Amino acid sequence: MADMKYGALNGIDKKVSRLVQGTVMVNGDDYDKEFALLDAVHDMGCTTFDTGHVYGNGSNERAVGKWVRERGLREQIVMIGKGAHHNADRKRVTPFDIAADIHDSLARFQFDYIDLYLLHRDDESVAVGPIVDALNEHLAAGRIRAFGGSNWSHKRIEAANTYAAQNGLVPFVASSPNFSLAEQVQEPWEGCVSISGTKGKAARDYYLEQKTPLFTWSSLAGGFFSGRFTRDNLDSFESYLENLCVTSYCYEENFKRLDRVKILAEEKAVSIPQIAMAYVMNQPLDIYALVGCGTPDEFKQNMEAMAMTLSEAEIAWLELRQDER
Repeated sequence: MADMKYGALNGIDKKVSRLVQGTVMVNGDDYDKEFALLDAVHDMGCTTFDTGHVYGNGSNERAVGKWVRERGLREQIVMIGKGAHHNADRKRVTPFDIAADIHDSLARFQFDYIDLYLLHRDDESVAVGPIVDALNEHLAAGRIRAFGGSNWSHKRIEAANTYAAQNGLVPFVASSPNFSLAEQVQEPWEGCVSISGTKGKAARDYYLEQKTPLFTWSSLAGGFFSGRFTRDNLDSFESYLENLCVTSYCYEENFKRLDRVKILAEEKAVSIPQIAMAYVMNQPLDIYALVGCGTPDEFKQNMEAMAMTLSEAEIAWLELRQDER
């Protein structure tokens, strides 16, 4: 099996695994099963786990915190916490909500600090200055070790970091956008930020220039690269998430990319999802891919994909930029 690869983040004195296990499915409903999954992923070298204040109305953070404490892993684990998600009543990207969510999360985890804190959403009507000020206060208090934005545009992150530089403050050290080979034709939900395809080129160029660590999510484009979606079966799906994939990704240009993924997967004797993951991991960007593996075998397959090398010609061919490899 391939070895895990690691990187580093400013402010965090731990190895950050290039594959980050998402934990939205960990909610305490079945501790034995959930902890067995986390144990297996950790045994394969995963040090970094993604959580969210909104996941399971708090049950996610409580369950993941219990696993970390019972295993004695707090100083080996890089915990990603996310907060300031909007609710049905209002947008919540404010210093008050950030403080409330951080204190909630620490109490649920039963931790003293969160390694990387990401604002789960943005509200572009809010000035970046007070947000950067607030995050720096939590950093100085030791509640968080580093911070960034999830579904923040590169322009907003640039503005926040300009403010930080002008005021002698710590900047955002990471961004967490969507990124995959497939382009989002229709955003799956309001405020979704993707850096995929031609529309995402300016963001990718900025992040490459700045060497920004990117915690990218949905490498399989909401399941589009699972192999289950074809041009002929799009009216057969019933679940909310499957239909979300249909409306977001199931368009001819993406099916052309999928056709090429299938060809390359067959040639390399790997799966369609592995080629889609390899595409993400072979970018020149500083990428840490968020994966929501439900089984140890899924995580193992992602590790194998992470170790694959795709040539520049293969990447250009997958992107439909050239007809030959």
